[in-house]
Amino acid sequence: MNPILIALDVPSAAAALALTDTLRGSVGGYKIGSQLFTAEGPSIVRTLAERGDKIFLDLKFHDIPNTVAGAVESASHLGAWMMNVHASGGQAMMSAAAEAADRAATAGRPRPLMIAVTVLTSMSAEVLASVGVHRSPAEQVVYLALMAKAAGMDGVVASPLETAAIRDACGPDFLIVTPGIRGGSAEQTSGRQDQSRTMAPGDAMRAGASYLVVGRPITGASDPRRAAQDIAAEAVASVTNLN
Repeated sequence: MNPILIALDVPSAAAALALTDTLRGSVGGYKIGSQLFTAEGPSIVRTLAERGDKIFLDLKFHDIPNTVAGAVESASHLGAWMMNVHASGGQAMMSAAAEAADRAATAGRPRPLMIAVTVLTSMSAEVLASVGVHRSPAEQVVYLALMAKAAGMDGVVASPLETAAIRDACGPDFLIVTPGIRGGSAEQTSGRQDQSRTMAPGDAMRAGASYLVVGRPITGASDPRRAAQDIAAEAVASVTNLN
């Protein structure tokens, strides 16, 4: 599968549908996060899933185990291919989420991939310390990744700078979804830099990423489809060269 997942950080269904129509066939799937989901609700997930698109529902569920399990079951009904929870919700919460995903499969629906968010890419060591976490970002990420694996999660979301350490700790089959991917003309012209732990696409794949979440380097490019093809080619070539 093409490892590029496009962040649909747009304000409306119309904008999301236009972007997916432009990029379909050049990317592996699409990430729907809080902005689009809050604006348009579950219908945008269902609409794109019914078109055959793989949807990563990035709502970062974080609540008591029973509530999170219910959210996972509801999202599976929408056709989400992948969804995430916050690993900091604890092992019991993650286990409840994984079990809810398993129940979706026994009910005849495709089992969604369950991914745990470790440390947001915007968080530096100083920010972690300010909320009472005194491990380094890399140490905290690996700690949470091991907890997620023990809870039955399929993988984690983590910055590309921690990917190699997660791969070493959790093995070759554990999924690593990597945001904070940088590169392309859009990045050179944008002043927004809200992620502090970033990496280029090829480097992230060589470090062991399974999927790359890409936003502005593609969606802000003058030719988004060409930008997507170039980034996907770089990602695939970087893995091919390792074999």
